[in-house]
Amino acid sequence: MDSLQAIKQRFGIIGNDMHLNRALEKAVRVAPTDISVLVTGESGVGKENIPKIIHALSHRKHAKYIAVNCGAIPEGTIDSELFGHEKGSFTGATATRKGYFEVADGGTIFLDEVGELPLTTQVRLLRVLENGEFIKVGSSEIQKTNVRIVAATNLNMHQAINKGKFREDLYYRLSTIEIHLPPLRERLSDIHLLFRKFASDFAQKYNMPGVRLTDEAVKVLENYGFPGNIRQLKNIAEQISVVEENRFISPASLQQYLPSKGTNLPSIIESKKNNSDFSSEREIMYKVLFDMRNDINDLKKLTLELMQSGDAQKVQEENKNLIKKIYNDVPSDEQEENRVEVVRLNEKYTEAADYEFAETIDADESLSIQEKEIELIKKSLERNNGKRKLAAKELGISERTLYRKIKQYDL
Repeated sequence: MDSLQAIKQRFGIIGNDMHLNRALEKAVRVAPTDISVLVTGESGVGKENIPKIIHALSHRKHAKYIAVNCGAIPEGTIDSELFGHEKGSFTGATATRKGYFEVADGGTIFLDEVGELPLTTQVRLLRVLENGEFIKVGSSEIQKTNVRIVAATNLNMHQAINKGKFREDLYYRLSTIEIHLPPLRERLSDIHLLFRKFASDFAQKYNMPGVRLTDEAVKVLENYGFPGNIRQLKNIAEQISVVEENRFISPASLQQYLPSKGTNLPSIIESKKNNSDFSSEREIMYKVLFDMRNDINDLKKLTLELMQSGDAQKVQEENKNLIKKIYNDVPSDEQEENRVEVVRLNEKYTEAADYEFAETIDADESLSIQEKEIELIKKSLERNNGKRKLAAKELGISERTLYRKIKQYDL
């Protein structure tokens, strides 16, 4: 059996943390068996390496290895992707198609983000785990497959089970052996080692001298929480390698590339506090916009009354006063950010009061509900690590509506 160091070199794994070594040792020990494995850990810790190690050291190494990102496949097509479908079984099924479980027969399937599987698909997967049987979409014929399943998730599975989002029996089937990869913030001795490796790789890639950290900068790097884990550290190393002219990085220079921890949340977002904070922020924003709409309606009503009285000068003066009130109701730090076109009243008044109301509004101060909607969608997607299903639930809209808006706004 290969040594642990040889395994690290073969699969490009950097680090000597005891928890990392323990995870790799478990992967090596379980590889020769056919036991199902569940890999847990935050997003960006490198969970995809574990199934590769298990497959490469197993008796299935010469057969197929297929990695499936369950969170990236739409709910309506996930069954077809995994188990295949018969011709004509649904709109667009112009031919019979093999699913991953049929293609990978004799090999290994890695189900990444397995916690995102719909409940109906979980039932099908449980049957495969129990007796190796599955049925194609649109078929009644039972087929057999001999695959080894390795799954991974960044969710708290016990919370998902309690909320009814994941089947308890499937969890225990998948997690016969559970391998946990620690977050980067718990591997302090590996942080600088990883940075040096990434800096060296990017120096070679971009044909430039490698960057180095001062001793003080190393301490700053190790004290940062890294909510995005190894993926975030690699991005930071690349940015510094490309942007910084000075190849010796000081703490002040490094700090510019370390975002506030509040802006980069870990992928596991289960706290009710976070959701309530987001809801409160959204409700406040809606209240401001609705109050503005009421003020605009008052403006229209007042304009009509004064127009009917024929006092053009008074019309213009009252309009200006009400517009000031509308903008004063919006906090100054949000006026520029929430750019909305409050109202465009380009109607022509009576001959005695012929002017354009829109001219009284500075275009630079205008606000747009559409842009606020775009901002909310972006913020929700960031909070949920790009998972449309969770973002749609948080926004209170259907996943289909969210997908349409993402395409509409080119997000």
